[in-house]
Amino acid sequence: MSLTGFTRTHVAPDHALLTPDSFIRAPLPGWVNTASIVHIAPELGARFKMYTVEMQPGSTGEMSLLDIQRFAYVLEGEVSLEVGGARHTLWANNYVYLPANTPHRFVAESNVRMVVFDKPYQALAGVDVPQVVLGHEPDVPSSPLMGDEALQVRLLLPEHFSFDMAVNTMTFAPGAHLPMVETHVMEHGLLFLQGGGVYRLADHWYTVQAGDVIWMASYCPQWFGALGKTPSKYLIYKDVNRHSLELLT
Repeated sequence: MSLTGFTRTHVAPDHALLTPDSFIRAPLPGWVNTASIVHIAPELGARFKMYTVEMQPGSTGEMSLLDIQRFAYVLEGEVSLEVGGARHTLWANNYVYLPANTPHRFVAESNVRMVVFDKPYQALAGVDVPQVVLGHEPDVPSSPLMGDEALQVRLLLPEHFSFDMAVNTMTFAPGAHLPMVETHVMEHGLLFLQGGGVYRLADHWYTVQAGDVIWMASYCPQWFGALGKTPSKYLIYKDVNRHSLELLT
């Protein structure tokens, strides 16, 4: 409970830092007996939706919108997924990509927290639509970013033009940092999984830590440096593989 009105949360036209002390829970269609925290949405200026669902045993989640693809990453707990006539069990650090218009159903087997990214799918002429992808983040091979062994990236989705979104994890050794201030057409949604440090967004510098969410609009200058004695890690979404001119039609 805030007695002073202080929060690290800050919302700007081209970025936002959203901290757990300011999260508000509410129901969302398609999720039964589930509290949802909508972090990033079109109302903020984003072209995707990022939210956390908090499920009790027996809570369910299903497809509720047409033409919307979904990526879900389990943060804690055990959840069953029914899709394509099969049933899968997902635990912490398991994830699933569900193509647009793919009927599916999550059923919580315990108290569960998942972070979910929903995005309208942009088809690409001559390219097949993606298929369901299931994975376990620690099992995905990592590679150094631009040759820096202190900064490891795991690509959770295939690098193929059928996908118009990418979700990665980035792990920074203590003291590691991005090699440059990035400014690009892609927008991001980011969840800190562990550790923390300093994030530059536009002309602002923020201290960040596990549990924080960041939205970065297209062309928002961005940079991160890890602080502390343990690695820092975040999950990050971006839009890829499409001409933005298509959004104008």
